[in-house]
Amino acid sequence: MATGVPTDAAAENARHGPSVYRGALAMLATLFFMWGFITVINNTLLPHLRSVFDLSYTQTTLIESVWFIAYFVASIPSAKLIERIGYRAALVVGLAIMAAGAVLMVPAATLPSYGVVLTALFVIASGITLLQVAANPYVAVIGPPETSSSRLNLVQAFNSFGTTLAPLFGGYLILGRSASGTVEGGAAALTTEQRLADAQSVILPYLIVAAVLVVLAIVIARFPLPTLGKAARRALAEERRHLSLWRHRNLVFGVPAIFIYLIAEIGVSNLFINFISAPEIGNLTHEEASRYLFLLWGGMMVGRFAGSYLMRGIEPERVLAAAAIGAFAVMIVTVLADGPLAMWALISVGLFHSIMFPTIFTLGIRGLGPLTEEGSGLLIMAIAGGALVIVQGWLADLYGLQLSFLLTAACELYVLFYALWGAKPTNALPDERID
Repeated sequence: MATGVPTDAAAENARHGPSVYRGALAMLATLFFMWGFITVINNTLLPHLRSVFDLSYTQTTLIESVWFIAYFVASIPSAKLIERIGYRAALVVGLAIMAAGAVLMVPAATLPSYGVVLTALFVIASGITLLQVAANPYVAVIGPPETSSSRLNLVQAFNSFGTTLAPLFGGYLILGRSASGTVEGGAAALTTEQRLADAQSVILPYLIVAAVLVVLAIVIARFPLPTLGKAARRALAEERRHLSLWRHRNLVFGVPAIFIYLIAEIGVSNLFINFISAPEIGNLTHEEASRYLFLLWGGMMVGRFAGSYLMRGIEPERVLAAAAIGAFAVMIVTVLADGPLAMWALISVGLFHSIMFPTIFTLGIRGLGPLTEEGSGLLIMAIAGGALVIVQGWLADLYGLQLSFLLTAACELYVLFYALWGAKPTNALPDERID
């Protein structure tokens, strides 16, 4: 989080120069990649589980809601843990928690049990929350405040690289090896034996994920990350006591902006395969649809690299406003059109969504000074907005999947409001940074 560096740590970091921070950013980029990869495996897992357990859209999106409830439950404990054991140990613990959750998918698939699946995903998401609470503000405060949006968009691009590859991995190892994933239109009456076989198709991919996480935890444990020490946090404690987060408009409106944006992003990605595989849209199997999910997340990756470059010369608020307008336009096309036009409109929203989270995050903590740590915790907690994807599932059951994307369009309008007015800082304090 945004804290100063103790004298001895500062001297050690200075001795190594900017290369320390470049190395730290590169290592953190691998974490962003990994949690993006695991998060988007859910997008191929959800249509798979919908067939295995014969779930409604509401029950299917409840799976993802549980995932994002973990952000709400685990954010404050994560911040406390980081303060107690430090950043490096917290990152290692987060990776270990994620690995444990991935291994828990083995009994979940063997039984098979909807409840154990929910528990396993909650555990994985709790580990990711710990990584998010540590890594996002860490990246934001390394270097000049005016380029923090550019830096966070850059490492978030590697997160999108993970989300881009995950549908191929999940499509091949989960959907491609299951009866439900290879039936045209994605709807088939499965026998009990087929459901059991389909459930067990998730064992191999999650064991692979667990092994990678353990290796990454070992590497992080040995990597020389720049020090953000406890001494500086104690020195700022008295100053923070006399300051209020609620006097900063960019944070007050930024927390709901993250919350609402996550409803849009998660709603699109989770219902994407079901939508484009529908007969009136793409008439695809779930395995085939997962390849187009690759394009949705690929657009987010490209957009973040482009956004990182653009924000070096253009104010991030302007880039965010343009993205919100574009996202609203393509979502209206998704709702009103059919066939390939509706499909490609939904795919293109990834490009416009790309810069939203990292840009809202850095605008939200701008000018918080010694309050940056607390503000960051609130913004990460707001990721719990993804849990309200269940509302879109309920709308899809009630009014149809296509009309449910009107909720996404409404979310884009709030992001536009934030970019044009809500992101303007009030009572700005000197920025805390590491340089």
